[in-house]
Amino acid sequence: MKNVRKQKRPFHVMIIPTLGCPSKCSYCWSSEVGSPRMTIETIEEIVEWLRDFRDDPVTFTFHGGEPLLAGADYYRAALPMLKRELEHLSPNFALQTNLWLLTPELAEVLAEHEIPIGSSLDGPQELNDLQRSSGYYEKTMAGYDLAKKHGLQVQFICTFTSYSVQFKEEIFNFFLENGLVLKLHPALPSLRSNEPDRWALPPEEYGELLVYLLDKYLENIDRIEVRNINDYARCVFTGRGTVCTFVDCMENTFAVGPDGSIYPCYRFVGMPEFVMGNVRDRPSQADLAASPAGVRMRQFKEYVEVNCKGCKHLRYCRGGCPYNAIAPTDGVIMGVDPHCIAYKRIFDEISDRFNKEMMGSMGLGLEATGPGSSGSSRPGIMSLMQKMIGR
Repeated sequence: MKNVRKQKRPFHVMIIPTLGCPSKCSYCWSSEVGSPRMTIETIEEIVEWLRDFRDDPVTFTFHGGEPLLAGADYYRAALPMLKRELEHLSPNFALQTNLWLLTPELAEVLAEHEIPIGSSLDGPQELNDLQRSSGYYEKTMAGYDLAKKHGLQVQFICTFTSYSVQFKEEIFNFFLENGLVLKLHPALPSLRSNEPDRWALPPEEYGELLVYLLDKYLENIDRIEVRNINDYARCVFTGRGTVCTFVDCMENTFAVGPDGSIYPCYRFVGMPEFVMGNVRDRPSQADLAASPAGVRMRQFKEYVEVNCKGCKHLRYCRGGCPYNAIAPTDGVIMGVDPHCIAYKRIFDEISDRFNKEMMGSMGLGLEATGPGSSGSSRPGIMSLMQKMIGR
């Protein structure tokens, strides 16, 4: 009998040095005043926890709050330690920051380890600062310039709110004209606000925004990349999820808070009811799965299997983000990700256009509509597929 080689499954550990943040974004749900900062001793505990935890390749993402609050000395010690002590896991790294606190010293440390950076920018300065706080734009762009000088790669996430969605054309053109990749998030109800829904983007509007961005992307396919559209299209083309919201993240993603507590994801950090264990106790995969938070996550997965079994997008959507589904209801499983409406809208749009273009190219007489349809010189879904294959 032939030996069956175990297939490696990449897994993700998000390290949250602090939930503190110098910015005061209007819709923020992930910062906490007075949050402690992770010590290098906790990084040592993370190493010991993961040393024999599993043998799959790992990606570490430093997130927050604002992870640069940890300082240059923290990263100067943490990055080589994780790389050296967990070499058998082939670690990769990433960091999410508003860039305000980036200094030449920090930039040198991050550049030495070739850390890709994600940051946040909601569009033109006036609109961005209205949502994220006065002065945000200038501070972030100053950090961006410094990062570029040190050869660091930076990509921005744009949060669309119930307010900014009115200016979707201006926002798209801002990213287009500045040569920036566009990745977007819908604003979520803030669990830390007295007005949780004030900035939240309704799922129906998010769905229409995605279709709008699909059209704008196809019109400018050689001039910009809209990361989310690529991800949605890849789901449809391959039949499986490939990014955070559309993969079976349970048991393959964990987050470690400032005190070493382990959570299912960075979004749960700071919520005691979702603590799965602590790195100092070296919990196994089975230990984490058996924790009350682990059981709750598994129950969500089972809920999706039953209640979404008739959906053609189930195999790659997986009910969307568990946090979006269960955090606002205090952990009670009452439904899937509320943005299911938006996901279905864009998945249907891409698959319907793709099928029409395929039928049209085979001369089957179906009338295709929209960009890239038969008789149109404008790029369509097939053009997007070709772009993705050619990368």
